[in-house]
Order: sequence, then structure tokens, then C-alpha cells
Amino acid sequence: MGNHLIAPSILSADFSDLRSDIKMVNESEADWFHIDIMDGVFVPNISFGMPVLKSINTYATKPLDVHLMIVNPEKYIAKFAELGSTILTVHYEACLNNMHEIISSIKKNGMKAGIAINPDTDVNVLDEFINHIDLVIVMGVFPGFSGQSFIEDTYKRCKRVKEIINHNKSECKIEIDGGVTIHNAKKLIDMGADVLVSGSHVFKAQNPKEVIEKLKVI
Repeated sequence: MGNHLIAPSILSADFSDLRSDIKMVNESEADWFHIDIMDGVFVPNISFGMPVLKSINTYATKPLDVHLMIVNPEKYIAKFAELGSTILTVHYEACLNNMHEIISSIKKNGMKAGIAINPDTDVNVLDEFINHIDLVIVMGVFPGFSGQSFIEDTYKRCKRVKEIINHNKSECKIEIDGGVTIHNAKKLIDMGADVLVSGSHVFKAQNPKEVIEKLKVI
């Protein structure tokens, strides 16, 4: 079994029976819950907000990996901490002017800090932040909707981020979010990925626990 972590994406869960899907993840080999918060402004979709996150936190027994696809995330950092977020990741593209302040605020509020980058953002922008954050999310699709097909260039981008991490002697982990399946997981891990987010591939499967287990041992 590899040392990589698996974070099923709740965006693909059955919202009419969320408690059952949370229970399934709790009982599975998964390591984290990946939770996408979308505002309909930064991305063309609205997912769910604070009340749903609060409910997930009530029943989840594993860390909450919260991915903010929103503008002005600095307004909500303390609230996300209060609702039980373990890791809080913001998008580079949404925080061009105040990223250092946001990272600092996330950490002051007792959470680990992450930066997500879209498929068309140059990975070199991470260079100045890599020693200040705990996680980089390399998007395997353009953010907004689950079930999109994986962008092949992600392998190369993942490898390049790993080089930036190694060059800076950073402890930062790489998470791949979007289009991850049992078919591309091994290559992503070989390129340096530490955490794999999988949404529809897990939740639409006949046996989600089995898919999580396969992703874990790959």
C-alpha cells in the first residue's frame, strides 16, 4: 500500500441521503473528506455552504479537506475554522492581491493552508508560497462541475510542482482534484501526487468502498 491519501469528493455524493454517504466514507479506507464550496461567481456553479458543511462535520470522523472555489475567501476563514475544517484551500486566481495575508489568516485560525491552481495557471506562481503552505491542489479539470474528463497535461504539471517543492525543501503535499480514476491514479502518484480526490468515480460506482480501497492500494 502506498503512502498516498484518498479524499472522496462530497460534491458527487447523494445529497438526498448525505448521511449514508458520509457513513460510507467513514467506514472506508479513505483518509479525508474533500468538500468543494462554490459561489457561482468564481466558478459557474453553486454547490453548498455553511449549513451543509456543519452537517458533514457532525457525522464525519475523518479530516475535512475544504476547497474554496469562491471570491473574497478572507471574509469566511474564521467561520470555516469554526465549522471544523482541517485544511482550507483557496484558489490562487481568486486571491491575486492578498494571498500571503489569507495564508497567514488560515493558519492563525488553526487550519492547514492550501493553494489551488487552475489548469491554465502557470505552476511557477507557487514558488513564492510553497514554504508557507501545506497543500497544493493541481486541478485535473476546470473547476465548477463534477464528472469532467481528466486533462492529460496534469501529469506534467504535477511533476513540475514536485520539482518546485523539492527545490525549496518544502513539506507541502500535492493533491490532484478532478478526473481521478483507478486508471490514472498510479501515474499521478509516480509524478509526485500525495493526495487523490475522486468524486463521481467513487460515488457513482456500484461499490464505492471497493473503489476507494483500489485507489488506496494502487
